[in-house]
Amino acid sequence: MDTNKNIQSKIDNTLGAMDAIKTVSVSPFFKDKTMQHLFTEKEETVNVWNWLSPKLQLATLVCVVILNVVAFTQIDSSSYDENLNDFAETYGLSTSDDDTSILN
Repeated sequence: MDTNKNIQSKIDNTLGAMDAIKTVSVSPFFKDKTMQHLFTEKEETVNVWNWLSPKLQLATLVCVVILNVVAFTQIDSSSYDENLNDFAETYGLSTSDDDTSILN
């Protein structure tokens, strides 16, 4: 019998707590504003980066890697050194042995 009184007192306390809750006042136009906000047609913004898809990024990466591999296999260090020396001499960026002897 003691447990029944305990349960009944818990029920009474719960119902008493519900009586203490105050009513919430809502704006009369809350529903209208909410429905209007939910169902208005929004203009879709155009994303500038749509064309840069992951597939395009992967294809570009593969092309760059292939181009670099081909360039490194085709380069010959002796022809590179010759071309670099020709370029330096043409634009006066290198010093020859004659120029160093004049300075001494």
